[in-house]
Amino acid sequence: MVEAWYMDESQEDQRAPHRLQPNRAVSLEQLRRLGVVYRKLDADNYETDPCLKEIRRAENYSWMDIITIHKDKLPNYEEKIKTFYEEHLHLDDEIRYILDGSGYFDVRDKDDKWIRISMEKGDMISLPAGIYHRFTLDEKNYVKAMRLFVGEPVWTAYNRPADDFPARKQYVKFLAEKA
Repeated sequence: MVEAWYMDESQEDQRAPHRLQPNRAVSLEQLRRLGVVYRKLDADNYETDPCLKEIRRAENYSWMDIITIHKDKLPNYEEKIKTFYEEHLHLDDEIRYILDGSGYFDVRDKDDKWIRISMEKGDMISLPAGIYHRFTLDEKNYVKAMRLFVGEPVWTAYNRPADDFPARKQYVKFLAEKA
């Protein structure tokens, strides 16, 4: 099952867990109130998994690819790792399914505090359009993930501040309604 927690303010290695002491765990319900949707799937059988097929149909995830993030597999690895870890938002939902390896998605809560979500094989996450977030590998330095999109993929990340985009305004309104 996925684990999430509030992060410390340390500027040390981004791949470290960065747990507060004492740890402040974050529940799936707390993530749902931020619009973050989590599912656990069978990554060993992703090519034939009826659950994944049904999720793709129901959510209209018509496009997908697979990315491997490792220094020997990803061109411009160091540059990409830095880019993924820049705080940003997208104008569409970001859907990732971990097929192998592990990493962290960090999201901002309603009070602008960082929550770290530990992702490993079989975890699928959907981050809503307009949420500030970032991604990093953990200390294992490897992840293979499926990226899913509704329609053609849009890769544009808007680094913070990006508060004037309609997607961000809609997300802030969503948070206010959940409060």
